[in-house]
Amino acid sequence: MNREEIVRVKNLVVRYGRDLILKDISFSVQEKEIFIIVGGSGSGKTTLMRHMVGLEAPAAGQIFIGETDISAVSEDRFFNTLKHIGVLFQSSALIGSMTVAENVALPIAEFSNLSTGAVAAMVEIKLSLVGLEGYADHLPSEISGGMKKRAGLARALALNPDILFLDEPSAGLDPVIASEIDSLILHINQTLGTTIIIVTHDLDSIFTLGQRAIMLDKSSKNIIAQGTPADMRDNNPNPVVRRFFSRKPADSLVKS
Repeated sequence: MNREEIVRVKNLVVRYGRDLILKDISFSVQEKEIFIIVGGSGSGKTTLMRHMVGLEAPAAGQIFIGETDISAVSEDRFFNTLKHIGVLFQSSALIGSMTVAENVALPIAEFSNLSTGAVAAMVEIKLSLVGLEGYADHLPSEISGGMKKRAGLARALALNPDILFLDEPSAGLDPVIASEIDSLILHINQTLGTTIIIVTHDLDSIFTLGQRAIMLDKSSKNIIAQGTPADMRDNNPNPVVRRFFSRKPADSLVKS
């Protein structure tokens, strides 16, 4: 079933000083899908995501969230666009001096005119959604790594965003907890219809969650493969791509 394109990246170029990081990156993400960004170390995955959420400005190209080109929009319109996206950073980025509830309440207080009671009710709903009932008054230092991820996810969901950006959501977690986070992400996508864009290198997550994926390459600075994870593993002619998705040694792929 064809869906509307909710994110479009067109001819994106990223430079840090004289260093070229990404060149001529183009792809789109469809409404309500789970889209995966993969690649080897230093390929620019997190850099791409930071540009997609407007934390950094590209050297060239366009990034559309809906119909808004966030790379060229006014500050007021960009601020309005932020209401439609949620971001979970790899470290969860919780403020250590604030409770879990206070962390989740931050974007609600920033972007709405709700009363204190209404904000508290919304926070309770979001914490319940991610399975953190009873932990509202805990500081980040008092909860586990998996709980921090859940708290960060609750904060990312605070404004009922159309799009979630997740940077390595299972990084640093043991396999059981990582699987629970994957199940939670899948539940959010299926029940809320949220479009989810994930940077990850975890194969279990990629094949559990990914409906489509792109693979970035450090050498070419570009996308070297795109499609379903299974098709990229089984049918892509590039041995670098097949090696990434199968985790097989290079010589075994050459022989096959």
